[in-house]
Amino acid sequence: MLKDLEIIAVLPAKDIVRASNFYREVLGLEPADAMDEENLMYRCGKGTAFLLYKTDNAGTAKNTQMGWGTDDIEAEVKDLRGRGVVFEEYDFPGLKTENGIASTPVGKAAWFLDSEGNILNLFQGQ
Repeated sequence: MLKDLEIIAVLPAKDIVRASNFYREVLGLEPADAMDEENLMYRCGKGTAFLLYKTDNAGTAKNTQMGWGTDDIEAEVKDLRGRGVVFEEYDFPGLKTENGIASTPVGKAAWFLDSEGNILNLFQGQ
């Protein structure tokens, strides 16, 4: 049954070398498995994973594509800023960021782009 299976997020990359360099040098992540030259599997906490794969469709989504849950969003934002990550600033009805972090009824969130234009986020629940 699907409810018992591991979920693996999938992120597109136009330039797999540029993307893998971003994930290594900026986010501090190394691929756990290189399936081939165009498909890299990354493992994160608690059995989670994501696949970075080569495609010309990268950066076309206008929505959050993947996120990490954290207990201390301010510390994570500070650390990532120190690595060169630029956080998005939003001012929409019902969602406004301050210093890159939005407070919502369900928690706090911050968004940034990877080297391929994918929208990634951090989330800290209430």
